[in-house]
Amino acid sequence: MASSASIPSAIQSPILAPGMLRGVHHIALNVKDMQAACYFYGTILGLHRLMGDEVPATLVKLVAEGKVTNFKTPDGTILDLFWEPDYTPPDSDPSKGFTRADHLAFDIAPEQMDHAMERLRQANIEFKGPIVRPTGRGIYFYDPDGFTIEVRCDPEG
Repeated sequence: MASSASIPSAIQSPILAPGMLRGVHHIALNVKDMQAACYFYGTILGLHRLMGDEVPATLVKLVAEGKVTNFKTPDGTILDLFWEPDYTPPDSDPSKGFTRADHLAFDIAPEQMDHAMERLRQANIEFKGPIVRPTGRGIYFYDPDGFTIEVRCDPEG
């Protein structure tokens, strides 16, 4: 771990003010075999699979097409499984490499998004976006290990 002396001073204090991030919105995993992944998360781990009216309105089409399946963890966090059949499976030995986790998404109020982007720019944190989708608006950047972080808000209006 880097000492605080090697961390730029802009990073020693919070860039996004405490309270701006409202919680983990979802965890997204890319899966090669959706059926096997659903069995694992639903049957082996016992997570609740979102069905019917439980599926977020913004994901109904993707779920109907078999491209996404959603589970709810015991603490209420949503686990999104995205079907990516062309991905190469990770090594089955976790000590030999990372998995195919795609990103960690934090929720922010829509009215805070522009302020958050400006704060990240001031701190010279490069991000992609905002990207507007039916599921909301999000920006994407990397943590020090290269994992993608999303800060997202629900669609406005």
